[in-house]
Amino acid sequence: MVVYPARIAVYDDAAAAPRVLVIDPQGVRPYLEEITQTVTKLSHEQGGGIPFMVIREIVENYIHACFVSPTISILDGGNTIRFSDQGPGIEAKERALEYGTTSATEEMKRYIRGVGSGLPYAQQYMVDKGGSLDLEDNLTQGTVVTISTRASSKEQIKAHGKQPLSEADLSDRGRLVLAYIAEHGSAGPTDLQNAYGKSLPTWSRELSSLVAEGILEKNGRRYLLPQTGCAVPR
Repeated sequence: MVVYPARIAVYDDAAAAPRVLVIDPQGVRPYLEEITQTVTKLSHEQGGGIPFMVIREIVENYIHACFVSPTISILDGGNTIRFSDQGPGIEAKERALEYGTTSATEEMKRYIRGVGSGLPYAQQYMVDKGGSLDLEDNLTQGTVVTISTRASSKEQIKAHGKQPLSEADLSDRGRLVLAYIAEHGSAGPTDLQNAYGKSLPTWSRELSSLVAEGILEKNGRRYLLPQTGCAVPR
């Protein structure tokens, strides 16, 4: 029996507080199913297209957090979904994204497959569709998993003839990112933190923003300039 409610925040109006829906504690399997179905329904109502199967894999990962304070945020018209918890966290984040790596106990396997396929599958699907999956620490403890299809908006920008950002439109961090990639060829949040300080989530957000604008592309866990000849701010 789960003891923590799950909270789902829907950011459907940038000028207002989010709508919050609460999934009450219940048995493990019905709890996971209700969260998955509700998040899928709400994100699709907002215009998003992240499929049920991907959302389910992330939701089922809450079992590793002992279901401590699960919170789901639906953003960007349903195109970005952020799953957070206050469980024990994931120390080896890169390994958690490798197939076959799992910490599932026999008790957990009563409710999930427990073969180390969930997060790797979700990440591979998102990357194949031009999106991303980012795995980060929560503020004090726990984990934040963000899945986003915002990268696909690059094609919409091209289709509508939107001009690339000028240097004046870039943030200071954005300029640092482009300078680093121009010198090193690619970058990740850890590279930028080592080079310029600030937190990993700060650089992850900056990189995701540049991908959404069509300035960068994501290849696996690396960010690089597009290979298609897209204009880049100079």
